[in-house]
Amino acid sequence: METYFESGIGTEIKMPCQNQQLNNNDRQEHAAMSSTKQVRFASCGNSVLTESNRDAEVAETCENVFNSELQRQIGSQLKLLPLNDQIRELQTIIRDKSTSRGDFVFCADRLIRLVVEEGLNQLPYSECTVTTPTGHKYDGVKFEKGNCGVSIMRSGEAMEQGLRDCCRSIRIGKILIQSDEDTQKAKVYYAKFPPDISRRKVLLMYPILSTGNTVIEAVRVLTEHGLQPKHIILLSLFSTPHGAKSIIQEFPEITILTTEVHPVAPTHFGQRVSLRMECIIFVWEEESSSHMPAWPKCC
Repeated sequence: METYFESGIGTEIKMPCQNQQLNNNDRQEHAAMSSTKQVRFASCGNSVLTESNRDAEVAETCENVFNSELQRQIGSQLKLLPLNDQIRELQTIIRDKSTSRGDFVFCADRLIRLVVEEGLNQLPYSECTVTTPTGHKYDGVKFEKGNCGVSIMRSGEAMEQGLRDCCRSIRIGKILIQSDEDTQKAKVYYAKFPPDISRRKVLLMYPILSTGNTVIEAVRVLTEHGLQPKHIILLSLFSTPHGAKSIIQEFPEITILTTEVHPVAPTHFGQRVSLRMECIIFVWEEESSSHMPAWPKCC
């Protein structure tokens, strides 16, 4: 219990600490104050439910059961970001057909950043000791060397900036895969990786997993360069159950990290991202023609 004195009056005011339980009178006053507005916290086990959000809570529970069953079928190689209201709002805005281009890009970048941050948690760390400015020793961790990113063009390129915002010096390879007009099979048109990619941990970036065919072909190309599937972490925003299962069945050792597994994938994501990348390329060409410095190569 902390004691305060009101300025100029001398009246003693006692404020309870955060970790201290309220007595009965305080509980009644607190309940009266909070009765006007009730807020549901996403990760609070004893949250108060009102009639307006009860249906949403039931739907969320059903989705959690579905995701748990899917993870049980596929295995521990499928990892989902812990769902909260922030992530659900970003998913909703991205899926909404009436979302403006500016809001779409803003929310997509935010969701990409969350996925990239969680993907970095899957990489190996090593313990280290540093010296603080005051001369004290601090025991911490640091990334082990040998990490890189690979984006599947073109929608995967939208995730590159999120990775660079977290790891400025990380090397990024590229691979272009498109469906053949005659056979409708995935075909590799371009691939460029760091020369020592077989010894690296790879963050493979592709935002939408629909059928999984594109990712399967990309992983095949990486394995042909000597990379083991267990060293690949696939970063995506949305996935279908079929896409995730197809990838895991083909490469059981690969790790898939996504925010949502849903039968309906937002396939319009690639179109909007491609339009955005065209705008970026146009600006780059304008700057290059004006003798502006060229962008560094991401390879």
